[in-house]
Formats: sequence, structure tokens, C-alpha cells
Amino acid sequence: MTERKKVLSEVKFWTPLRLASTIVILGLLAAFGVSSCNSNDPEPVSSSTATKPTARVNAGLTSLPRELLNAENKAASGTTPIKLSDYSGKVLFINLWATWCGPCRLETPELVKLHKEFQSRGVEMIGLSTEDPDASEQSVMRFVREYEVDYQIGWATRELAQTLMQGRTSIPQSFIIARDGRILRRFIGFNPETTPDQLKQALEQALVEKG
Repeated sequence: MTERKKVLSEVKFWTPLRLASTIVILGLLAAFGVSSCNSNDPEPVSSSTATKPTARVNAGLTSLPRELLNAENKAASGTTPIKLSDYSGKVLFINLWATWCGPCRLETPELVKLHKEFQSRGVEMIGLSTEDPDASEQSVMRFVREYEVDYQIGWATRELAQTLMQGRTSIPQSFIIARDGRILRRFIGFNPETTPDQLKQALEQALVEKG
């Protein structure tokens, strides 16, 4: 094959449709390969890196200080702020996330399913964005509509996000709070193959605990 024919063959192969399809596939591979994002809101970081999702007892923080429980976190709907102290005596699931975070987008449909399954059993779920409330208001509302989120959504105060994260700025992060206010489990990152079952098992354990 002559050099001219070779060039023409390569040009013919990379049609607009094939090029677009390749970009989409590479994008999907990148999305599924990342298990967490770094949040720049609670604590500035120099770059975004992927970490393996982990599930553990929150060793450095056993419960939230009273001032943070009573702190007013802006709600995405309505005018009443979200106060964690209002959920005292209930099993509480707190999820820290952001609209720009790919793994958070992968996780949200699973959280919606969990909420539908556990809401009637007394579990309260709250999703708190780590983004700036004013700058991200429209994007958060679009996110809620797009993913049909039916649990409470709002924005975490900087103090609450920093306290919960304890220096680990990767999101999503989820916390399961017992009826007596103890932080039972902390999940960092999201793995579509393992995290949903781990979250479900942790909620089951929280429900049987006497607080």
C-alpha cells in the first residue's frame, strides 16, 4: 500500500461517528475507574486523585459535637434549614457529595434505592453537598431532578464537612449514625460492585442496635 493510500485509509477509518464513540467509551472507562474525588470545598488540595473505597469504624471521631448537631445547614428545598439534632433518636445516614463528582453520580441511584427500602424502617437519609451553596444552587437542583432524589438534600457547613472528613477530602463519604449519636461506620469512595451491599449491611446492623 502506498503512503497516500495508507493515509486515506486511516482518515476513512476515523469517521466522526467512530471518533465520537471512542471518546464516549474512554469517558465511561475513566468514570468507572475512579472511585472517589477530592473535594476542594472543605479543604483545598493541589490535585484530584483516585483512592480505593474503604469502609471502617470512624476511629478518630466517635460522635459530633453539640454545636455541629445544632448548626443550620442550608436545605435545597424549603426554607427550614437542616439540623442534625432534629434526627436525634433515629438511625441517620449522612452522605457528603458534589454535583461535579463522577463517583457521587454513580452512587446516587443506589442511595435512592436504599432510601426507598429503609425509610419505612426509620432510617433518615441526608445528602449534603460540599459545594458553595450560592454558586451551586442551580446545579444541585438539576441534580435532584435528574436523579429523582427523594431524600433530604442540602449543603454542609464548612465546619461540619471538615469535622466529618477529618482531613480525608475524598468524596463521596457516607456516615451511619446510631440512635444515640455514635458514628458507627464511615465509607469513603464508591465501588458499584461492593459498596451498595456494604451500606445495606451497615444499616441493618444500625437498626438492631439499642441506642
